[in-house]
Amino acid sequence: MNIAGIILLIAGGFFYAIGGLGLVRMPDIYNRAQAATKATTLGTIFTLIGVGLYQPTWFPKLAVIIIFILITNPISSSTLIRSAYKSGVKATDKTGVDELKDYYEKEESDANS
Repeated sequence: MNIAGIILLIAGGFFYAIGGLGLVRMPDIYNRAQAATKATTLGTIFTLIGVGLYQPTWFPKLAVIIIFILITNPISSSTLIRSAYKSGVKATDKTGVDELKDYYEKEESDANS
């Protein structure tokens, strides 16, 4: 159990590091949020499971925290990105497709009608 816990704690730290690297390397807010959300979600889950292997009595509480993170991280990331998009934050020039443009233009024209 101790070796598995150590491996999971190291894996969690690795995903945190990758998330930090994604924040630095990605070209715009949309890519950065995606990289950070995925990496920190996995990093937190691995870290909590690693801690749970060290303290098995904490596992029920840690499981609740993991479920909460799996529900809230994607929702919060999506909300932040939607706010950035609606406030006019531009994507990088490398972004080829803007699937939301037509949707929000239609939503805006429906609201003005």
